Amino acid sequence: MAMTTGCDRDLGEYTMDVFFRQTWVDKRLKYDGPIEILRLNNLMVSKVWTPDTFFRNGKKSVAHNMTAPNKLFRIMRNGTILYTMRLTISAECPMRLVDFPMDGHACPLKFGSYAYPKSEMIYTWTKGPEKSVEVPEESSSLVQYDLLGHTVSSETIKSITGEYIVMTVYFHLRRKMGYFMIQTYIPCIMTVILSQVSFWINKESVPARTVFGITTVLTMTTLSISARHSLPKVSYATAMDWFIAVCFAFVFSALIEFAAVNYFTNIQMEKAKRKTVKSLLEFPVAPVQRKRSTEETFTSTDANSNVRKRTNATVQSEADGGSRIDTRHSSVQPPSVAQGSSDIAPHSLSASSPNPFTRINASETLSSARATPPAPPSTPILTGFVSQHATAGSPSIQHLLGSRLEQIQTTTPNTLGASAKPSAVTPPPPPASHSGTSKIDKYARILFPVTFGAFNMVYWVVYLSKDTMEKSESLM
Repeated sequence: MAMTTGCDRDLGEYTMDVFFRQTWVDKRLKYDGPIEILRLNNLMVSKVWTPDTFFRNGKKSVAHNMTAPNKLFRIMRNGTILYTMRLTISAECPMRLVDFPMDGHACPLKFGSYAYPKSEMIYTWTKGPEKSVEVPEESSSLVQYDLLGHTVSSETIKSITGEYIVMTVYFHLRRKMGYFMIQTYIPCIMTVILSQVSFWINKESVPARTVFGITTVLTMTTLSISARHSLPKVSYATAMDWFIAVCFAFVFSALIEFAAVNYFTNIQMEKAKRKTVKSLLEFPVAPVQRKRSTEETFTSTDANSNVRKRTNATVQSEADGGSRIDTRHSSVQPPSVAQGSSDIAPHSLSASSPNPFTRINASETLSSARATPPAPPSTPILTGFVSQHATAGSPSIQHLLGSRLEQIQTTTPNTLGASAKPSAVTPPPPPASHSGTSKIDKYARILFPVTFGAFNMVYWVVYLSKDTMEKSESLM
């Protein structure tokens, strides 16, 4: 026999080309003569008796007739007949694909007599069980299988018409994995690794991680559908189905992991916002202090305006030689000072005084400057204005004021600086930034690759070390 074609998984059958040889002894054809072997035409086959051999598990058998019927018919002197024909046989091969694509099968070829029972015809192997079936190496090359060998057996089958001898040849085939590694296993592994790359992307990059998750899930779905096309429609899960299912679970878990990261990140941001709002509500003093500082600005401005009016009056009185000048007409007050100084106007100096800066008036000015509340940081401009005009005047002003003027100039800025500190309101700290890597991502970076690597190790060790070859009935 020469096996040249392979198996069809969808139909559970295999096809082979064989040279089927049968030998029997018919004493009626025994002859004496100089010719030891009679080589007759194939048309003589119909003139003699031949066995009614048929293939029990054959689905379709074809006898080749091109260019002439491929048959050989010979008769020996002792009446031994050799009858050979070339056939193409499609036989049934029961396959259990639990270990697909690492499975092995023992495909049988069964033949026997169709009408003659055991009592009339007995089949035996001519050269014994080991040498009766020959499969040349050049004729056993298959695309998806490796032919490991063959075994032969014979059995007796009982039926209502009698007992029949059945000869069986088992061809042991193991599937090649190269095609499935390239088309299914490697793409699935690469897709799972690609889905785990998203753990290293910042959690704020929502579009990028979403694209990673959805793309890998769709890719695994496509790979699963294409893998099922190369399988018969069986009702149980195969080894490839388990691998694809686990890979799909890893890819889907990566997408769920990002959803969990996004969910907990939003919860943390909401908590941070609530904490910030609560901390802002705990500072009700800020508006009151702003109001007080505004009042202090107007009060300090009124006090400084009094000092400025007296200084201007002194400068003009020295320039005019002691003439009487009303200080209210000599100084132009700014609108902000005029609006806020209505309650201090009765305490202004009288224009009828010949020299406003007497010792009594100077002491009153110092006491009012010291008793005046400090102004905000914008008030020292007025103080600088007073000191500029005071130093720019005649030497008689410095003689009148003396050390008192210096004390006014030095105490006022210090008082303002010291009083401005309590009025400053410390703003609440900004909310903590939630950018960066989530703890879930940190754990997933280790857990997912380790788990997937352990699964691959267990999967390949179990299936590659497992004896997936189906046992033939003769060896069971």
